[in-house]
Amino acid sequence: MESSSKAGTTKIIYILYLVGMVMPILTVIGLVMAYVNRESTDDWLNSHFQFQIRTFWLGLLFSMISGLLTIIFIGYFFLLVTALWFIIRCVKGLKYLDQQQAHPNAVTWMID
Repeated sequence: MESSSKAGTTKIIYILYLVGMVMPILTVIGLVMAYVNRESTDDWLNSHFQFQIRTFWLGLLFSMISGLLTIIFIGYFFLLVTALWFIIRCVKGLKYLDQQQAHPNAVTWMID
């Protein structure tokens, strides 16, 4: 598949992640798409797929920990922070994608 087509797929995954905050099944669909496409593309796009996969798993981890902490009410704050973290990561990924650049730090735990 040609690079511009894969770039479109990468953008769709970021959008699925963002819409998935309201309809979580879309985030899972985005994850599957990232796994399927990550090996068959240019290096700069591969960094985005790796970033998307890490964003999903780290977001799930942070959400689960925050959910457990809702028992002592501080978890609600952490759920909000996790949501903001997730949104910022997706928006920054879209920014690099639109500039046709590799994600500079695809394996980071934080935003950038």
